[in-house]
Amino acid sequence: GDRIEYAPYQQVADSFPSIPRERFQQAVYLVEPDGAVFSGAHAVFRTLAQGAQRRWPLWLYRRVPLVAPSCELVYRLVANHRNTASRVTGWLWGSDPGPPSYFLTRWLFIRLIGLIYFIAFASLGVQILGLVGSNGILPAADHLERVRERLGSAAYWQLPTLAWLNCSDGFLQLLCWGGALVSLLVVFRIAPALLLLLLWITYLSLYRVGQTFLGFQWDILLLEVGFLAIFFAPWKLRSSLARDPVPSGMALWLIRWLLFRLMFCSGVVKLLDDNPSDPTWHQLTALTYHYETQCIPTAIAWYAHQLPVWFHKLSVLSMFVIEIGIPFMIFLPRRPRLFACLLLVFLQVLIMLTGNYNFFNLLTIALCVSLLDDTFLRRFFPKRMIEASMSQRARPRIRLVQRLVSGVVALLILLVSGIWMIETFRDFRNLSPGMQNILRVSMRLGSVNNYGLFRSMTTRRPEIIVEGSNDGRTWRTYAFRWKPGDLKRRPGFVAPHQPRLDWQMWFAALGDYRQPRNRWFISFMKRLLEGTPEVLALLETNPFPDRPPRYVRAVLYDYHFSDWETRRETGTWWTRQRMGLYTPQLSLQSFGKR
Repeated sequence: GDRIEYAPYQQVADSFPSIPRERFQQAVYLVEPDGAVFSGAHAVFRTLAQGAQRRWPLWLYRRVPLVAPSCELVYRLVANHRNTASRVTGWLWGSDPGPPSYFLTRWLFIRLIGLIYFIAFASLGVQILGLVGSNGILPAADHLERVRERLGSAAYWQLPTLAWLNCSDGFLQLLCWGGALVSLLVVFRIAPALLLLLLWITYLSLYRVGQTFLGFQWDILLLEVGFLAIFFAPWKLRSSLARDPVPSGMALWLIRWLLFRLMFCSGVVKLLDDNPSDPTWHQLTALTYHYETQCIPTAIAWYAHQLPVWFHKLSVLSMFVIEIGIPFMIFLPRRPRLFACLLLVFLQVLIMLTGNYNFFNLLTIALCVSLLDDTFLRRFFPKRMIEASMSQRARPRIRLVQRLVSGVVALLILLVSGIWMIETFRDFRNLSPGMQNILRVSMRLGSVNNYGLFRSMTTRRPEIIVEGSNDGRTWRTYAFRWKPGDLKRRPGFVAPHQPRLDWQMWFAALGDYRQPRNRWFISFMKRLLEGTPEVLALLETNPFPDRPPRYVRAVLYDYHFSDWETRRETGTWWTRQRMGLYTPQLSLQSFGKR
């Protein structure tokens, strides 16, 4: 600030005859009012100590052995190669190597999180009754009752959710649509930190009663990002660029650490998963299957699937570079960070174009925003917002209590996330009992997690077709809104909405309906026999509009993308071959009812 007067030695050297000119040429000098003279790294640290936030380097320099000589050695190395050091500085920091600010970064990040929360709540709101309502596939009330019978009073801690207070259909809808409304308030800068806390509690409540329908990695990723956003957002009733406190550097680095873990672990697990039956990642052939075997592909995925094998292998290799190598640039200076942001966003855009992964890609892009600073973002903001972000007037200080709470939370997050990183390279069973207990506690709140997207590549696409009949001979097909069915229907774009029943149909086809993880499927078939409106609303068409069928069954097919010639001749996007029945013919008598 104004505590130091700066001047080039060429102008002031004559005023300090005790300092030879050649020494001025070798190092920076600090001359204090009492005549004391300091040079090199010592001068730099004493200068920084004039500011209240930068006293620790001088303390280390004075008190810690070997710090002073090491710093002076580095200083002389740079001073003797100033031109090279200047070029390196330009490469790493650009034309503005000063301390970065993150007011615009926070402004954009918090609003993106609010928007993504809105998408998540609204998407779930239109499905919640059919999925876990009282007449849904897996009623939440029944789930809570089973948990309470098994765990007793410990159930409230083991399964934290507001649904313990009320699990009616109206309350579940209130959680969804109330969360969507509160999300919009965050977007419009109303009490962002407080409302982000409320959103986190609300989504956690839905996550805990959503059972298999909310068991996706992007659900826990939203919980973790949303939790960190609470500490990054300004704690004010009305947020303003000109009056908000300085963004928390600790929260910013935790968000970047999360981005690192998400990308790095997602890349590493593909190579660590030693599965002889799935060598596709090691052989770089995963993308020759991925585009047609992913859950809900887009039309662009059909075209991508037709590309030559060498291109797919090159794409997999590039993906490994981006997911495993590029994340380390997150912790480098400004320009490498910007480059990392560009490549990570580029990867997410490609995934969005070829697959429907709901709000996951938007959420990852929001994390990438944390790599940008105000210097970069100013070119995209109007002048009045830039001026407001640069204003230092009326900015309150972050309260000491808030700092202490943030510090304790940061230490806990680093501890738990560090254990999760160890678990990535070692099986959970090989961790110490203490580490296992810590991870079990963290999983209850879903706010510090481990990630490993696309750990294994599915090399075939079994698809379940659900049919109904009144006579056991003529069968009509239930059409789903988004999953493949009709061979001539063009794969569409549904993201950022997630049709969660369609997604679970994909997982069910990879296993057996008798497996515990697929117990929902038989319940789904029962709801079709009952003609439950809430469940039928999740489908595109109901072939039995007047009354439910007497029988239902599920048939398994092997689906593949068609090729250029087949599509040109028949107009079909898919080809399929019947594999047999997924479930036997079922009726209400099968469930003990008449």
